[in-house]
Amino acid sequence: MGRILAIDYGTRRTGLAVTDPLRIIAGALATVETKQLEKYLADYFSKNDVDIIVLGKPSQMNGQPSETMRYIEPLAGRLRHAYPNKEVVLWDERFTSVMAHRTILESGIGKMARRDKALVDRISATIIL
Repeated sequence: MGRILAIDYGTRRTGLAVTDPLRIIAGALATVETKQLEKYLADYFSKNDVDIIVLGKPSQMNGQPSETMRYIEPLAGRLRHAYPNKEVVLWDERFTSVMAHRTILESGIGKMARRDKALVDRISATIIL
């Protein structure tokens, strides 16, 4: 059984999270520059067994796709084409950033660390997972 990897896509930075091999525990993996995302994934997949890719699906409050979907759908297509043996799933990511900020605040992390947007991206990916 392979891991599950989650992607919280952003136009500048993308947060990644992954499960342990038994799919019991989810943890933040990395935040990468979005333009380096597919290269990072290729390297990660060459070293780790991943069966499922969960891609955050940004939606507005009324359920309509958000502007970012114009980047997500082509990415999902490229991932499906490049990795036909991996299942690519779109998952509603509404409120993940809000939940990530709340988690950081409640964890007692210092004020300067709370400003780290990359941390928010990693935690958001973990919440998606």
